[in-house]
Amino acid sequence: MKITGFTIVRNAVKYDYPVVEAITSVLPLCDDFIVLLGNSDDETLALIKNINSSKIRIIYSIWDDSLREGGKVLAVETNKAMQYISADTTWAFYIQADEVLHEKYFSVVQKAMQQHETDKNVEGLLFKYTHFYGSPNYVADSRRWYRQEIRIIKPSRDISSYKDAQGFRKTNNDKLRVKAIDAHIYHYGWLKSPQKMIEKLKGVGKFWLSDEEIKQKFQAEAFDYTQIDSLQLFGGSHPTVMQNRLTSLQNDFDFDIKQKKYAFRYRILHLIENLTGYRIGEYRNFKLV
Repeated sequence: MKITGFTIVRNAVKYDYPVVEAITSVLPLCDDFIVLLGNSDDETLALIKNINSSKIRIIYSIWDDSLREGGKVLAVETNKAMQYISADTTWAFYIQADEVLHEKYFSVVQKAMQQHETDKNVEGLLFKYTHFYGSPNYVADSRRWYRQEIRIIKPSRDISSYKDAQGFRKTNNDKLRVKAIDAHIYHYGWLKSPQKMIEKLKGVGKFWLSDEEIKQKFQAEAFDYTQIDSLQLFGGSHPTVMQNRLTSLQNDFDFDIKQKKYAFRYRILHLIENLTGYRIGEYRNFKLV
């Protein structure tokens, strides 16, 4: 069984992406790892080259900045990276530049890959998601945050990145058949200083918004984390690879978790979800098998 990891990245230093932590968090599970490095304005190349692993292969790419609708360029780049996965790869582990796998899930992931290696009815593995927001102590828990997504696939010409690269689908637009596993991807995309956060939003916003929309939406010099609708406290541990970054994080964000900024309809839906675990109308880009 051969495991290939892959990711795309551009301007990781400029926008403070934990891409080194992302890559190193899954390297122990991988036989090789593909980094598709986009044209950057900072020291991202040096950052990746500084990772001490012979498993990593850097491939250079030029992003099409004219693709400014729905984050399409992210899927285009992800598909480029997938083209470099060797034909003898059994599973491909996709990790985005702000996602990290906790080492406590290694055995769960390995067991699932071994168990479903030859099962032709299983095309991918579905992870749960933990979205950190504002501080390492808080996670977002409202309906606006996706709860699960595919991050491991059996590579095939019939599988491609979907929409803004959040997940995958067949080239005929069919959803992938997946097994859900009891492992979380920790998402750190909303865990930066307020100044870095607004800088990132202005920069990557061009993949979804026009210049005028970016100017109108992100006028402040620092991001206001208090605008969030709902958070809960995080009671677990962070991945070992994230410890240095979290220790150096300069953000004194504090939030009253009793505060819920919901319209009445969403208060009811949130209550139902808390009582039953079921999210009415949830977006599900996969078929569970």
